[in-house]
Amino acid sequence: MTVIDVKKDPEALSLAISSRFEAPPQRVWRIWADPRQLERWWGPPTYPATVVDHDLAPGGSVTYFMTGPEGDKHYGWWRVRTVDVPHRLEFEDGFADDSGRPNLDLPTTIVRVQLTADGESATVMTIESTFPSSEAMEQMVSMGMVEGMSEALGQIEALLAGAPA
Repeated sequence: MTVIDVKKDPEALSLAISSRFEAPPQRVWRIWADPRQLERWWGPPTYPATVVDHDLAPGGSVTYFMTGPEGDKHYGWWRVRTVDVPHRLEFEDGFADDSGRPNLDLPTTIVRVQLTADGESATVMTIESTFPSSEAMEQMVSMGMVEGMSEALGQIEALLAGAPA
């Protein structure tokens, strides 16, 4: 199993999921930086992602949609806040309507990704989401955020083991 730790902190309004991969941080970084690689793991296996726009620079944005088993589409967006290649990424993450406009009826989160070398050839990746309120946190958890992220993260090892990138 790729996920090594899940920490839910209601006081800090945060949820952190850590995973360990047999690849150095520079390689793991590329699963975020390359939109075609991001598509291969962002979202559970039954909801593959299609990245529409991908500007992973401070002030940039990423837009995407996930397609469900019945062909249903679920849209999302990121507003990139900070980037420190290949160690750290921070972005605002939200849901969107079919035209890509932010859906303000659902909460947004601040996502902080940290890649830390674990020895010579491995990486621990921690994805921490911070919520605007305890209600928003509970809403996202009840929607299956932990399970969905765990399933998505479970796809990365095969991606890293595949063709060099």
